[in-house]
Amino acid sequence: MTTLPQPGRTLVMGILNVTPDSFSDGGEFLAVEAAVAHGLALHAEGADIVDVGGESTRPGAQRADVETELARVVPVVERLSAAGVPVSVDTMRAAVAAAAVHAGAVLVNDVSGGLADPAMLPTVADLGASYVAMHWRGHSETMSDLAVYDDVVIDVCAELSERLAAALAAGIRRDRVVLDPGLGFAKTAAHNWALLGRLDALAALGQPLLVGASRKRFLGALLAEGDDPRPVREREDAGVAITALVAAAGAWGVRTHTARPHRDAIAVAGRLAAEPQREGRAGR
Repeated sequence: MTTLPQPGRTLVMGILNVTPDSFSDGGEFLAVEAAVAHGLALHAEGADIVDVGGESTRPGAQRADVETELARVVPVVERLSAAGVPVSVDTMRAAVAAAAVHAGAVLVNDVSGGLADPAMLPTVADLGASYVAMHWRGHSETMSDLAVYDDVVIDVCAELSERLAAALAAGIRRDRVVLDPGLGFAKTAAHNWALLGRLDALAALGQPLLVGASRKRFLGALLAEGDDPRPVREREDAGVAITALVAAAGAWGVRTHTARPHRDAIAVAGRLAAEPQREGRAGR
């Protein structure tokens, strides 16, 4: 793949966590057969890309070693790719990115934006893969302490601009780079909402945007009953609402745990965007 997929609407990137400890579905798809079956199901339900990750990045998670991550990811990427499913790899390690691309992945989704592994950006450039650079300030065990900004929108835009410049300097083509504001990564709920409300500022960086809000903690807080956050699996409807809103705002893609409801939300946003705008109100 020489350029990013551009189907004329917001893409759905289906999440496939091949981990024992991810916040939403840890352990469910750790076995290769279960992971492949779920990836095929996501694709059948409308996921344009299936994002395979072998290391949890939830707050407080401990890192898997590289051998473990490779063993979790590569067989799944290989089998899904062989079945005709477009696959991305969710990794911060250049070695895992390289192995996954050789196994068939077309996109590297790096939550660290190249900061966790100095070999990542030149490796992706050599591979010729597309690349998602997310806004990131530190690993899971420390990122909550790093959620300090003068102005979260201005600061995230500035830091993402630096990651874009680093990716281009490493030789990654501009038409292969997507930016992600990193909702929930070194950010409070208020920071997440501020970023969602200013996607225009992020879009002004000139690159496609990926938004990952699915089932995250800030949605649980929004929907809390008293002091009890909404359980993880009961946040899906709120995530679908966000998908409709960011699709209407022109996001390149959304990263989600399910596919069909989000494809439906994108279809609604697209249909409304195509409707001619008329002055006044009906019935006047």
